[in-house]
Amino acid sequence: MTNKDTIELTNTRYRLGYHVSARSGWINDPNGFCFFDGYYHVFFQHHPHSAEWGPMHWGHARSKDLVHWEELPIALTPGDKEDEDGCFSGSAIEKDGVLYLFYTGHHYYDDGDKDHFWQNQNMAYSTDGIHFTKYENNPIIAKEPGDNTHHFRDPKVWEKDGVYYMILGSQGEDGVGRAIVYSSKDLLEWEYEGPISKANGLKTEGFMWECPDFFNLDGKDILLLSPQGIDAQGKDYLNLFQTGYFIGDYDYKTATFTRGEFHELDKGHDFYATQTTLAPDGRRIVIAWMDMWESPMPEQEDGWAGALTIPRELRLKNNHLYMTPVKELETLRAEELKHDTTTVMKELCLIKDALSNELLIDAPLDKSEEQELIISLKMSENDLVLLTYSNKTNEFILKRNDKDDLRYGTIQSCDKLSLRVFIDTSSIEIFINDGELVFTERFYTEEKPEVCLSVSEKQTISYTVYRLENDAVSYN
Repeated sequence: MTNKDTIELTNTRYRLGYHVSARSGWINDPNGFCFFDGYYHVFFQHHPHSAEWGPMHWGHARSKDLVHWEELPIALTPGDKEDEDGCFSGSAIEKDGVLYLFYTGHHYYDDGDKDHFWQNQNMAYSTDGIHFTKYENNPIIAKEPGDNTHHFRDPKVWEKDGVYYMILGSQGEDGVGRAIVYSSKDLLEWEYEGPISKANGLKTEGFMWECPDFFNLDGKDILLLSPQGIDAQGKDYLNLFQTGYFIGDYDYKTATFTRGEFHELDKGHDFYATQTTLAPDGRRIVIAWMDMWESPMPEQEDGWAGALTIPRELRLKNNHLYMTPVKELETLRAEELKHDTTTVMKELCLIKDALSNELLIDAPLDKSEEQELIISLKMSENDLVLLTYSNKTNEFILKRNDKDDLRYGTIQSCDKLSLRVFIDTSSIEIFINDGELVFTERFYTEEKPEVCLSVSEKQTISYTVYRLENDAVSYN
């Protein structure tokens, strides 16, 4: 990835230890998440020449265990006729020992208006999973269908019963978001099947559906996507753009998806543009961009911006997607620092110098009295991240010191609260009750913060603290 014009990293104060990022420069959406030739591969939208969004390349990393990642050369560089202004998001699939990438070519018109563009779909391929050749007959889909606007991107490809399918995020000519599907027998010639689902309202389900992913999980079909333009509704849909899912049933013969309502997947400030893959053992693994367009990114001053979340396993239970850290992340545990069962009277410091840690907390709940538990990540008496739980409402409220807006989430009534928290240099990911509720957040401090637990009434808890490896990503 060496390039004389590549921006240099000038400070490592916020650099993450076990999250995929770029050596330097900007990244956003994960792309092409797959398992090929003994490795998990993840690509990502990348601008290597600055810490700002720019003409999108595909950065690339691979891992044998979803934990330890190595940087690989940039896989796709824009500038050819089919992708002159950017290689936008897409996916990967293996066929006959060849890894195929599908991506959107982005093109601006000559009027200087960044909202005036057109998009097509392209393919590249590799036999070694490292060096990619763009298909000589690109584009494979030259233009959007006639009932679509110019928003036409982010292909996700899968195979079923010998036929390949491609779902794309799009906007119908009526101005509302939708997902459209194409089919192919050879990955080269694609036939338009039509829209499989569309927003039921501009403000309720969005004007554009980005980064669609489609898969079957526990007997149901899941459409995972990032709608743009949903208005906040009470304590829901509070980010600029959302990421969530529809659960339903897909009829391949009629290309129709009968589905329920939209649910957010992660309730934090910094979670967008998910992509999943099927692990060799059958697990459905998801990863996302661990930032948001409206989020502050102080690391830009240091020559980089953006990272990906830890990989998470998806499970479907009670018509709800549960999201838990993949089991492989247990190998990140370098040392057990604490393991105790104790009674908290008011406040307990769980981690003194949090830098690269995993924290497990189990707290029995007594429904006969009101209880409030507060987990705080703080420095010098200033709360960076404050998460408050009330057993009266089963609600969590998250507050960040650098944002004015709160985030909310609820869980089902329960007799025990279980939390699993991953802390990296500038990120915290909180998994509640086996992933029933998840918050993903970035934070910024040059100190080593503390993690404390506060209670409103005397509370017995069990907790374990691990020190994690902080050099799990290698840059060549």
